[in-house]
Amino acid sequence: MIVEQFIFTVVSLAIFVYMFFKMIKNNDTSYIVVLILEAVGIALNFLAFALFMELNIFLNILKYILSVVIPGIVIILEIRGMTLIEIINVTRAEMYLMMGNDKKAKEALLKLVSKVPNSYKGHKMLAELYEKEGGMRKAIDEYVQAIDINKKDYESYYKVAELLNNLDKKDEASEMLMNLLNKKPDMYKATELLGDILISKEMYKEAVNIYQEALKYNPVSYEINYNLGIAYTMLNDFQNAKICYEKAANINSLLYNAKYSLAEIALIYKDLEEAERRFLEAIEEEELSADGYYELAKIYLIKGDKETAIKYVNTAIDIQSKKIVEKVKKDPLFIPIMARISIPFNLDNQEEEKENKLTLKEIKAKEHLEETVDITRHLSYNDINLLKKNAKEKGENNLNLDAIEKEQDERQK
Repeated sequence: MIVEQFIFTVVSLAIFVYMFFKMIKNNDTSYIVVLILEAVGIALNFLAFALFMELNIFLNILKYILSVVIPGIVIILEIRGMTLIEIINVTRAEMYLMMGNDKKAKEALLKLVSKVPNSYKGHKMLAELYEKEGGMRKAIDEYVQAIDINKKDYESYYKVAELLNNLDKKDEASEMLMNLLNKKPDMYKATELLGDILISKEMYKEAVNIYQEALKYNPVSYEINYNLGIAYTMLNDFQNAKICYEKAANINSLLYNAKYSLAEIALIYKDLEEAERRFLEAIEEEELSADGYYELAKIYLIKGDKETAIKYVNTAIDIQSKKIVEKVKKDPLFIPIMARISIPFNLDNQEEEKENKLTLKEIKAKEHLEETVDITRHLSYNDINLLKKNAKEKGENNLNLDAIEKEQDERQK
């Protein structure tokens, strides 16, 4: 017992002296709380020693917690780069956040960064609070300060890029994401956001390069393969787009958007059987069912099966009346069966169309494929092959849609 008390006294007094000098050196009165707790623990031990008595188990544990455990935790956190004032204010802020009091949490963090400007945790938490409130510019400033303190905070890099993109500063966001991917090339969400930005700016070749680089780190990612397919689609490189969509669909059998795209590509290359098979798979997705049935109706009209075409187009109208009726009226392919298409009389009173769940780049690629199908409809399989051959001879991978439209104009003349 005496040996244990002696060892405790030496260790606890050493910690007390260390914490006292830390308070003097940092001129930080927040250490007083820890010193008081240590003093209480040391006093308990001294009292037991002076009165030649043994503390019960509760008081014995308490003296260790007060004199060794609590200051020990503080020392460990300081070794890891956090000062006591940071520990106290961050803890206070986290408690306020748990109680839903964001205002008090912000006050604690602002107090912290004013006293400790290089507090990584303080700036990071402030950034998250400002972002939560919608103060994007303030959030960016705080994230940037967090990055200056911790260069390996890749999440903050991404957050800055994301917020810049939300503020429509796409060039700055792109630059930030490029820098981030140079440091951490396997960060998929940075790849995805940069790809989205490049596609929105119609920089499709650059988007292809970004996705191809990402595939080096995750070749079995259906998202990367699918997004690469979209980029190739917008370049009219339907052969490579098909390869990417097929990989994506094989990795994720529920990726119906890829199957829809494969169906449209099959139509471009006059493979009606493949197109039909893919559309029948795609209609399982509610978002694509109306368009899928509509495209199936067109396939059966081309095949000469009017009855099946009528069934499919009416099903499409039942699912999404306004959109499909508008398409039917514009497409001369449906003229022979127009009298048997069930067009509602009260289209203007129909419920509003459901919100589109597709992303902007998916909508863009889908519309591009559908337009290309319409452009190439009157060309034969041999015509398509000839255009492909001409493109290859010119060192191009993509179909030249301008050449296709010119070919159609010449035929009409």
